[in-house]
Amino acid sequence: MSGADRIFRAVFVLYLGLFMVYLFAPLIIMGAASFNESRFPTVIPWQGTTLDWFRAMWADAAMWRSLWTSVLVAVCVVVIVVPVGTAAALVLTSLHPRARSFAYALMVSPLLTPGVVIGISTLILWRQMGVGGGIFLIVLAQATFIICYVMLMVMARLQRFDRTQEEAALGLGASRVMVFRRVLLPFLRPALLASSGLAVLQSIENYNTTLFVRGFETPLTVFIATKVRTGLTPAVNALALIIIVATVIGAIAYEIARRRNGTRG
Repeated sequence: MSGADRIFRAVFVLYLGLFMVYLFAPLIIMGAASFNESRFPTVIPWQGTTLDWFRAMWADAAMWRSLWTSVLVAVCVVVIVVPVGTAAALVLTSLHPRARSFAYALMVSPLLTPGVVIGISTLILWRQMGVGGGIFLIVLAQATFIICYVMLMVMARLQRFDRTQEEAALGLGASRVMVFRRVLLPFLRPALLASSGLAVLQSIENYNTTLFVRGFETPLTVFIATKVRTGLTPAVNALALIIIVATVIGAIAYEIARRRNGTRG
């Protein structure tokens, strides 16, 4: 190995190490703060190790109501955005290239619109119809831009689809519905699962749009933002730590299952 290769490898390892520290250090500090006796979410100074903040988390009914609200909204958003986003991707891939460019720009525009604008415009529109803020408007406002993520992921998957499979199935007497259910849908399954997971994450973490259409509901992001203004305690850190651990365990379990299925195949 030449001297230039050694220098390049050393720089790459250093960059990768700094990137990992930059990425995970805030999460580690946040998780550590949930074990500190301090009433403020900090690790310096360390006032002693305790599990009181986990007990405070379990006893905080308002926090659990906000988490349940966020989960309910996320589920409703997924129910809407996955079929609509998939349909949009199928329509775009079937259009003429010129029409596709215009339709693509039109459909992606909500993704480029600030969340504040989407939230305010959704609230104004539905108030004219007598509908106030609440879970219904939160779901609609979030679905407006989360649909774009689903559409893009499904379109990326469709670009690898061999259309001759559809033609062969139709030639063998299958109906359009059967071709979609037996040929296209299984092929799109990885993209649909991935886009569903992304939709859940985008819904739960959204704040700007949700703030304007929430009405009297308090999703988790709004609850945490309110706590930051009125007095944040490490109980929120404890909840975040549990969510992170559950996410990591779920990702590891999914990867293990995927590799096992790939080995069997």
